[in-house]
Amino acid sequence: MNMNFFLFSSTVPAERLSWIEESLKFFFVQLFPETLTHQKTTGSPVFVFFLTGDALYSLTDPETLPLWNVILSFPPVRIICDRHELDLRGISTVPLKMRFPDQLVDTNTAGSGGRQDFWRDLAAETRQTKSPLPGTAGWLQTASPYMNRSAWYAIRFLSAATDERLSTELYAYLDGIHMGHHGQNPPEGENVGRGLAAQNGHAVSAGLTFTALGCNRSAAARGYSTWDDGKGQVISTCTERVFRIRDISRLAGSFRGAHPILSADSGAFSILRQDTGNSYDRAEKASTAPPVTLLVTHSPYSTGFAAGAVELAVACAHAGILTRVIFVEDGVWALAGNHRIPDKAETCSIPRLINAVAGNTNLHFFAFTPSFQKRGIQKDKSLAAVLDIGYPGLGKILFFPPGNVHAEHQRVWVF
Repeated sequence: MNMNFFLFSSTVPAERLSWIEESLKFFFVQLFPETLTHQKTTGSPVFVFFLTGDALYSLTDPETLPLWNVILSFPPVRIICDRHELDLRGISTVPLKMRFPDQLVDTNTAGSGGRQDFWRDLAAETRQTKSPLPGTAGWLQTASPYMNRSAWYAIRFLSAATDERLSTELYAYLDGIHMGHHGQNPPEGENVGRGLAAQNGHAVSAGLTFTALGCNRSAAARGYSTWDDGKGQVISTCTERVFRIRDISRLAGSFRGAHPILSADSGAFSILRQDTGNSYDRAEKASTAPPVTLLVTHSPYSTGFAAGAVELAVACAHAGILTRVIFVEDGVWALAGNHRIPDKAETCSIPRLINAVAGNTNLHFFAFTPSFQKRGIQKDKSLAAVLDIGYPGLGKILFFPPGNVHAEHQRVWVF
């Protein structure tokens, strides 16, 4: 089964659905035009949206509902909703389901205990791309627990993946590092720290493995105590036993594996039709590692997402992974205007950071011009290393095989 899906758990703005709509037009028209005429041919893909959390509100929001109607007009597109989260939020899918009864799914497969389990459906989609079993699935966590439901989503996905005979990996980055702090004791609700320990036990009992790694830079910035045991192992004195803090290069090196690695807002796309000859970019050296595309959607400075995306991209590129950073939606504010940082300041502006790392092998930067046009701004002319792209360029990066890369799929993480 071809793997082509987005997972969204955060708010989905109309702008995002707009560029997704245009990208899907590019995908089907350029690669699978036969699907638009309802012809079923061998190898024709199904493009799936898995929606949970606040992303479900987009199914009823007056600004986004018309866009979903357009996206679902493509016969190969399906939406799979998290039934539990729909009920929790009191969201009805009736208007869309009446129009697209075969494409919108608002029930889930039965999991343990007979309860409908959205994450089991997602894990099954991930598993079906790996043969033979057992395989591996990973999750990149960037948000802290308790303030963000995505930490529980991470544990649920990893547990469901284990049920699907997949070994599992958790990568904690930025505020995601707090998932591994020891002594968590919430007065009510699930204990994320115990959830990690339970996931480890679940994997061991199934004859599989569970690895939980946190980024050392993220940990140090947040006051986590570590020491080197003299054998190259970084030991933490304030994390759960199953959780390990490692150099960011160690995390990026693990991304070279061929298995899918998701995040709370992410995508995984098969690399299709290797003979298209329409590559948008290429790796400097031949690689079998799945390419990584980071979509920077947050404005700079108010959060660490923009700078964190660039730092992670550099680590991935150093690990030999073709890495693209695309500034889109509010992320384009990082590229506009003259960013002045006071002398002797300990921080660095995003444009200066980009220019400092832009020459790295396997690292490419892009600016999505429709997002600039929507905001009435222009890219800083000093950022010559950041290439402008429109809808066709975005479609090629997401769906066309990059040159010199021999992988089965590529990963997209939203920052």
